[in-house]
Amino acid sequence: QVRLVESGGGLVQAGGSLRLSCTASGLTFSTYVMGWFRQAAGKEREFIGRIRWSATMYTDSVKGRFTISKDNAQNTVYLQMNSLKPEDTAVYYCAARYCPACSGSLSSFGEYNYWGQGTQVTVSS
Repeated sequence: QVRLVESGGGLVQAGGSLRLSCTASGLTFSTYVMGWFRQAAGKEREFIGRIRWSATMYTDSVKGRFTISKDNAQNTVYLQMNSLKPEDTAVYYCAARYCPACSGSLSSFGEYNYWGQGTQVTVSS
């Protein structure tokens, strides 16, 4: 059974930093693409970025501020968030997609098979 557990959310002032973690179990971590999404109140779930092997991809709104990395030995993917803005306030989710040889941007909600429960990030102005 695949399980994803996020942690690291909280309240931070604008300009601050947070690091989210997502620990996976029940899967062979190295064969999965790991994505990060967020959902603000009243809005649709939004793609933030993903990591496939060691290659990363980000949506424009977070480029230069957010960094995704992973530790295969720990089955954990990280989202380092710097220069946070109030508009970054949302529930953040990690997601996994089995991808031994998949292609495409893997930036849409429907392309991921497994989801964590989410962690709240609130950025105060």
